Amino acid sequence: MYKIYKFGGASLRNASGFRNVASILDKNRDQNILLIISALGKTTNELEEVVNRYFFRKGNAARYLEKIKQDHYQILRDLFQDQNQNVFNEVNNAFVEIDWILEDEPHDSYDYLYDQIVSIGEMASSKMVAAYLNQCSMPAAWVDVRDCIRTDNNYREGRVDWEITEGNIIKNIPPLSGNQFVVTQGFIGGSAENFTTTLGREGSDYSAAIFGYALNAGSVTIWKDVEGVLTADPKYFPDAGIISRLSYYEAMEMAYYGASVIHPKTIKPLQNKKIPLWVRGFHTPEKEGTLITEAGEITYPPVIVLKHNQILLSFYPKDFSFIAEDNLSHIFIILSGQRIKVNLMQNSALSFSICTDLTEKVAPAIAELKNSFAVLTNEDLELLTIRHYTQDLINRYSEEKEILLEQRSRQTVQFVMKKQTKSERKPH
Repeated sequence: MYKIYKFGGASLRNASGFRNVASILDKNRDQNILLIISALGKTTNELEEVVNRYFFRKGNAARYLEKIKQDHYQILRDLFQDQNQNVFNEVNNAFVEIDWILEDEPHDSYDYLYDQIVSIGEMASSKMVAAYLNQCSMPAAWVDVRDCIRTDNNYREGRVDWEITEGNIIKNIPPLSGNQFVVTQGFIGGSAENFTTTLGREGSDYSAAIFGYALNAGSVTIWKDVEGVLTADPKYFPDAGIISRLSYYEAMEMAYYGASVIHPKTIKPLQNKKIPLWVRGFHTPEKEGTLITEAGEITYPPVIVLKHNQILLSFYPKDFSFIAEDNLSHIFIILSGQRIKVNLMQNSALSFSICTDLTEKVAPAIAELKNSFAVLTNEDLELLTIRHYTQDLINRYSEEKEILLEQRSRQTVQFVMKKQTKSERKPH
């Protein structure tokens, strides 16, 4: 029975990270393990910068790319004494695909170019992992995930064709398994026309779930730089604790509200086949971490999720008519067209408000909505969500804060508020 291990960029940001991956796998040589590999460190963000410099003609994209290449080559030099190893050429050839794109003026859509460029991060890192494992006498076969995961042409958030994908995985993976690890990429898919697509930011978790589903895996493990699922982000809430057990339902709720647990799409494929999901610490592999499964009644501690860089948009019909279903339908068609995720929404008789991440997609949506509505905006906001809240926690976070919008349900309370400084955030 297969186990799926996903290693994220934080696990692979330097040579010691690669050695740690090998150490974890060395203790599991007798297992049928498929590895899902993310781009190294902050490579995805850096390649996004290459895309922006190239597409918008702001800055030297080729020079910025060269820095990314050198970071990869430095890790290779740290891992391989023999620099004639083929992996040096393989990684170079991966980046050459970007060089070819940068030689021409941009003429394709931004989203298409994004997927062709940013996906190279996973292609390079996975080749490095496979080569290093082989050097460590831990046989590993590299697989191009584009031969497995089939998506449509919805670039930057490809929708998976499950029937074709499952068939591809069953065809391509088992023949390689047995006495070797199988290494492939997260975040990436391929269209029917053989164009590279991506599954959305942080999509490597979702990739792990796709392979787990298709292979009827015994478990999926997400290796992270924290020991498991935490009650809050320790960068902002130092007393955050580990949650040892979660239900699929609770994990989906936390992911929906923005907890940096796992990609929101990850849970459903695993829940469908009752495949356990582990979230474990890359630096503390001896600890069990968090187990996500079907579960009965579990008493959860308060969970705090803080989302930065938020914008509050309020829409008012220009003719002062009531906000009715046709207004809402029109608004959501435009938001969907720009692929804007609504983090919170609230309506009154004459207005409808949403809180969303402030991205490049928001401005065109506002421009289109202004044809039908008066639009008010508030930027530089934070969205604080408390699951399983207590009145004491509500009091701590609401007193002396400028709250623009509050929403409360049985289990969850949310505040849209002016950005806080770190010193203003009280421990929970």
